[in-house]
Amino acid sequence: MALSTHRLLDRCQLLREDVDLRSAIAPSDQERAIAHCVAPVLSIPRGRWNADQMRVMTDGIGLLVLNGLLIRRVGVDGRFGAELLGPGDLLRPWQGEDIYSTLPHTTGWRVIEPARLAVLDGNVAARLARYPSLTGALAARALNRARRLALMMAIIHHPRIVTRLHMLLWHLADRWGRVRPDGVAVELRLSHSVLADLIAAQRPSVTGALGTLTDQGLIRPLTGGWLLRGDPPSELLELQDVGIAAPLAPARTA
Repeated sequence: MALSTHRLLDRCQLLREDVDLRSAIAPSDQERAIAHCVAPVLSIPRGRWNADQMRVMTDGIGLLVLNGLLIRRVGVDGRFGAELLGPGDLLRPWQGEDIYSTLPHTTGWRVIEPARLAVLDGNVAARLARYPSLTGALAARALNRARRLALMMAIIHHPRIVTRLHMLLWHLADRWGRVRPDGVAVELRLSHSVLADLIAAQRPSVTGALGTLTDQGLIRPLTGGWLLRGDPPSELLELQDVGIAAPLAPARTA
């Protein structure tokens, strides 16, 4: 794959950086696999990312996020939705998004926190193919991303913005939360505009909803995030009951 405006200045031992991916391999094979599964690394600074400048990868898997946060924003007729992506997610941002769409829409990428992406090109794919369990693990990553999108669709259809936002914060806590004695900390630097895109709302409405949740004692602002208090909203638990959302995983302990 050629990267027209990006330079690959580094390489990484993929399985040393992605512990969950390494766990898919039998312990007796891990050291050999760590040394063998080396991939180029693409570093992207904070700000807008013009992913269209990347040429199509025809012989590989895609890009695997190692570090950082990215947001994919899609708009139709001036209304926007968004997807938050982080470590472990698989991307193919150069793949044409208009091929199967009859609705004119815009798509944009922004890097919220500086990102490092492993380039799983054809050479890397051949190395990974020596360990069949990795294929299943990577396929699971793609499936989990699709499930998260389905959950986000369910969240944004709730009529009350306060409830939408509360559900979103607990949804983010399922992946990025850290348990503390006084609650669950979600340490993500997300602007009110980003939160608005994630729940398909307007920024002033999100600012008001954050104030409401704070006044109700359900959240407390932190430097670079929020502290969630009490239990997840019942509306999110109902999505678990109908199979749209997986049961909330225990957040990391401080």
